[in-house]
Amino acid sequence: MLISEFDYNLPPGLIAQEPLAERSASRMLIVDRSTGRVSDRMFTDLPDLLSPKDLVVMNDTRVFPARLQGSLDTGGRIELFLVRDMGNRNWECLARPAKRLKPGKIVVFAEDLSAEVIEKSDDGKVIINLRSTGDLDPLIDKYGRTPLPPYIKREQKSDPDRERYQTVYAKKRGAIAAPTAGLHFTQDVLERLERRHINTARITLHVGYGTFEPVRVEETSRHSVMAERYEISAETAGELNEAVKTKRRIVAIGTTTTRALESNLRDGSFVAGQHTADLTITPGYKFKAVGALLTNFHLPKSSLLILTSTFGGHELIMKAYRHAVEQKYRFYSYGDCMLIV
Repeated sequence: MLISEFDYNLPPGLIAQEPLAERSASRMLIVDRSTGRVSDRMFTDLPDLLSPKDLVVMNDTRVFPARLQGSLDTGGRIELFLVRDMGNRNWECLARPAKRLKPGKIVVFAEDLSAEVIEKSDDGKVIINLRSTGDLDPLIDKYGRTPLPPYIKREQKSDPDRERYQTVYAKKRGAIAAPTAGLHFTQDVLERLERRHINTARITLHVGYGTFEPVRVEETSRHSVMAERYEISAETAGELNEAVKTKRRIVAIGTTTTRALESNLRDGSFVAGQHTADLTITPGYKFKAVGALLTNFHLPKSSLLILTSTFGGHELIMKAYRHAVEQKYRFYSYGDCMLIV
């Protein structure tokens, strides 16, 4: 299929700029693949729409404040967005403005944190080496800002999104973007799932730049999503394998969870440990692991919309998006969600 077939018209006013005061107050569009119907519900209905035969799988990654504001010796201001840890304190970054940087330049964030530019690529990315007087993570947490997506356009002198742009079950630090389908959950919703004897399990995939990198090819079959590391514990692998054995439905919370599960299932079994998700899901892919998907509304022509429409069926998902626009759903990271069953 062509990437142009994954386009849709979205009025700018439907892009959510702020989170709702109550996480679980989001609307939820139900997309039924068996009937082709779409229906309007609320996210708080989720526990009632699932059954004890379901296994709900979530991504427990935690977003770290990956945007660092610094200055050059000329006084020019630079923002570096840490996108990939390369080890030995080296990071691949997006820089703004990148034209001011060249190898050897020093960017100072604070007295106890700076960076030397090691390499600059043609695509605008730079490799830096972070320098500090102590452990890096606490300093990045101290001076960094929450890496909100560029379509959220609001000026903030403080960092009010540091906790709100996390799931309530976020645990393991390492993501540069939230697994946004999980942002709707509250402790109350989790407790309601438990009271209904609906089991939940956790995997960890640190959401990286590859998840939202633009699709730059016309034919979707030629697009490749950057590989990402993920981890499945022995306990979660056991729960997943029991679900496969007993033919229970696996409900994935988000596209990152979906990619990890589909990458991991081999010969009918899930394998615990640290792995690489190098799977790109495009039309024609047959899902082996996931039976239902909760996801937010994604950008036009994005790899996430391609994955979602591959799971739900292209015609049905594009119909659902048109319905969501007509009914004025809130879109993207802080927006509403859809449950594809």
